[in-house]
Amino acid sequence: MDEAWGIGSVENDSWKETDEFDSFSEHSDEGNQDSDAVSVDSILPDDLLERILSFLPIASIFRAGCVCKRWYEIVSSKRFQRNLSHALPQKPWYFMFTSTDEPCGYAYDPILRKWYSIELPCIEASNWFVASSCGLISCMDNDSRSRMYVCNPITKRWKKLEVPPGLKLSDYSALAISVDRSSDCYKLSVVKSKQVPGKFFQWDLSIHLYNSESMVWSTSITEVLTGWRGGDESVICDGVLYFLIYSTGSGHPENRHGLIMYDLSSRSSHGLLLKSFIPVPCPLTCGRLMNLKEKLVMVGGIEKQDRPDIIKGIGIWVLHELWRPSSSCL
Repeated sequence: MDEAWGIGSVENDSWKETDEFDSFSEHSDEGNQDSDAVSVDSILPDDLLERILSFLPIASIFRAGCVCKRWYEIVSSKRFQRNLSHALPQKPWYFMFTSTDEPCGYAYDPILRKWYSIELPCIEASNWFVASSCGLISCMDNDSRSRMYVCNPITKRWKKLEVPPGLKLSDYSALAISVDRSSDCYKLSVVKSKQVPGKFFQWDLSIHLYNSESMVWSTSITEVLTGWRGGDESVICDGVLYFLIYSTGSGHPENRHGLIMYDLSSRSSHGLLLKSFIPVPCPLTCGRLMNLKEKLVMVGGIEKQDRPDIIKGIGIWVLHELWRPSSSCL
């Protein structure tokens, strides 16, 4: 079982405290300029200026749009945003909400090592479901789960999607998004789970997919799970949807968590649990899934053997490629 997972570690000295907070609206300092100096951007063609600006960190690109009308039009153009993905790779940002009532928070830029105040469009509360991929964010309300948006937090552009099919009110929902850099298209997935009326150990589980090219939802699979239920953790890595499932107590399994993988290119709708179940590497108190360069990473609290309610450590695991299924086995 452990051979399926690569184990990582976190060192305490890798964390550094900082009390430096900047805002996106903050302008960089302007130095003294010679009145006779020639403006560089006035002699550069648009394609070359685009190339230069594309190598800036994301925060600097945002500020560059405030320099003049020409720069704003360049960094706001679809061509620039499309070519930006082919420039030097940007490091992922970390975002955290700073209020339980308001959808406000800060994003950390690992290149400049600064925090930035940022607003996520469309999100009305910090308890909304949020998923991200390649700078694009999808969100869904936590009450009716009928309002869903896709937005770009930098350009503030957003789009409201149709309500996903299936159960209007599910007990648990898991949201994930995957962006194709080559085509700028994206796919959304919503995994819904609801208890079967009168059956404590049985749960209806369904997977619903949205394709931005066709702009329609489709229900990929529906199944009744016995002894397991879905949750709110899912992620898409290299065309495969992964989501955590949780034991409902039937049969007293060794671990309270399990992992389901579903190839989004598969057209099969049967045998989801039996053919794509992956046991977690050890008993967990909680689990989180992440996409790291199209590889699945799981972070979780490791249970103390005699006290399941106590965390004895934090584990980081990477799923080996040998566990990826072919479409024929689903």
